[in-house]
Amino acid sequence: MKSMSNVDIYRIVKELNEEIIGTRIDKSYQPTYDTIRIKLRKAGEGRKDLVMQAGVRIHLTDYPQPNPTIPPNFPMLLRKHLSGGTITSIKQHNFDRIIEITVQKNVEYTLIVELFSKGNVILLDEHRNIISPLKHRKWQDRKVTSHEEYKYPPEKGININDTNPDEIKDVLKSSDADVTRTIAMNGLGGLYAEEIISYTNIQKTKLAKDLTDEEIVELDNAIKELFNRIENEPNPQIIIEKEDKSKNKDLVPINLNKYKEYESKPFDNFNIAADEFYSKKIVNDIKSQEEDAWSKRIGKFEKRLNMQEESLEGFYKTIDETQHKGDTIYAHYNEIQGILDVIANARLKYSWKEIGSIIKKSKKEGNIPELSMIESVDKMGVLSLKLDDVVVQIDSNIGIPESAEKYYNKGKKAKRKINGVKEAIENTKKEIAKLESKKEIAIEELKEKQKPKEKRELKWYEKIRWFISRDGYLVIGGRDANSNEQVVKKYSKNNDIYLHCDIHGAPSTIVQNNSDDEIPESTLYDAACFASSYSSAWSEGFSSYDSYWVTLDQVSKTPQSGEFLKKGSFVIRGRKNFIRNVPVLIAIGIVEYDDDKRIMAGPVQCLDKMTDNYVIVKPGFTKKERISKEILNIIDKNKLFGVDDIVRNLPSGKCDLLDIREYNQKYGKIR
Repeated sequence: MKSMSNVDIYRIVKELNEEIIGTRIDKSYQPTYDTIRIKLRKAGEGRKDLVMQAGVRIHLTDYPQPNPTIPPNFPMLLRKHLSGGTITSIKQHNFDRIIEITVQKNVEYTLIVELFSKGNVILLDEHRNIISPLKHRKWQDRKVTSHEEYKYPPEKGININDTNPDEIKDVLKSSDADVTRTIAMNGLGGLYAEEIISYTNIQKTKLAKDLTDEEIVELDNAIKELFNRIENEPNPQIIIEKEDKSKNKDLVPINLNKYKEYESKPFDNFNIAADEFYSKKIVNDIKSQEEDAWSKRIGKFEKRLNMQEESLEGFYKTIDETQHKGDTIYAHYNEIQGILDVIANARLKYSWKEIGSIIKKSKKEGNIPELSMIESVDKMGVLSLKLDDVVVQIDSNIGIPESAEKYYNKGKKAKRKINGVKEAIENTKKEIAKLESKKEIAIEELKEKQKPKEKRELKWYEKIRWFISRDGYLVIGGRDANSNEQVVKKYSKNNDIYLHCDIHGAPSTIVQNNSDDEIPESTLYDAACFASSYSSAWSEGFSSYDSYWVTLDQVSKTPQSGEFLKKGSFVIRGRKNFIRNVPVLIAIGIVEYDDDKRIMAGPVQCLDKMTDNYVIVKPGFTKKERISKEILNIIDKNKLFGVDDIVRNLPSGKCDLLDIREYNQKYGKIR
């Protein structure tokens, strides 16, 4: 499989800086020996999966990949040190095929991804000592193993992305190779070295040391042009093979002169292109492996079927042959009896061995015609006779009828076995048909599981917290300090109402009012439930709590003199209107809103008004990921949403489901 080049890494790192800085690390997995997959969560955007394959690739992926039932040691170690940490930087080391991801937790960790040679993934502590590598490696000048200080591999050439004409001149003048090969050996590789030369008038076979000063400046400008295009004029694409349009030839971040005559498939960004290029191939490989495994299972039964059918054919053949031989014996009864009489007389004087020799000699000399049909005679007195078109065995010790009967009995025995073999054949065919059906289902399910997750385009309110009150008002709330600021500053206006749970650690909640009418008390109560349920009252295990509401002109970002106001916090001035003991409880379900189906979480009465397809959730003891799978199985039979859509809408903290009958007993029937 093609490994990412230095240039590919340069582009992918630029995009990853825009995508994953500030994301929190959840769990790590190791789907294959050399591949690590890290689940990330970004506020308002949900889950992102970062995949890194030692020596090959790094990019975000939407393609699922099966994980081993028992996690290997390395991803468990990553979970121990990195889970809950925040990615603060990602960079390419000196334009090499080395990526450094910095993660801030209680201390700073660094995850090194090496994409050269067979590659590696290495976890470093805050002192840049190796906690553990994916693969332990030792070289003469470098050791990659636990408790060693991490050392970069020896640098080759210069950082081609950070040069000036003088540095390039030094490299060129000390080279014995042509200009293309010289540039290629300094990190660009043959493909991009040729691309750079194509921007100049320099012959690509010209010796590097023979370049003039003007040509060196021209070369320097061409290098800068390449990197300017990669950075500012990207056109990510997969190049298609000319001979076989179903196969991918290459993955590139910009238009390249070399591939002018090739068909290509464009993508919105290089991450998506890389995911399609690498992950789709891996998915196809997994599908082929699965099909091979099924073919082997089915093949065992097909082999058994062939043997059974051969046995059946053999039994029919035995029946025909034995019947024919028995009938032939009776057809030549007198001739056979004559031979037996001759043999009986000879037996008075000679042994069976001597008789055999006499018969052999007589047949050769032809002086006893009756013996011509004898093929042989063994030491037990069994004669092989050639009668018409067959050879039959006649035992001189038991007589002609008994010898014929042995053939008939053999045919009868074969006939008795036929029904059993036929039944066995039918059973084997059923097993094959059953396995074929299971194979089709399994491959189809695998295809479904391996399909890239389709990301729904979220509306602005879905990126924060939201619900529709029983009176039809849109209520929104913040997820964190940033979205708390947005809710008040960006998404509210004078007629709106501000709510907050009377506890530290609660979202700013806004009831949007698009008319001059007064907001009903029922909607204020709904919003108070919402504000309390998404506060720290949930994780503290309270069943109810107080919330209050104020008008928007009572909400200020200006603290008292000498006080400091944290981001996402506001000062409330004037009288607070308390709504006491509202339930810390939500319902979550699928609703029709804004011309589409959406996951909505809010007070039970609000969900009940908009859909029958919901469950009630209370503070509990089950992790969100686990309860989310259960919720999804209940409310989403059509598989429109993913587990992440549920997780994103649940309060912070553990949860349990509340039965509707228990809800009715405790809170009264839903009206």
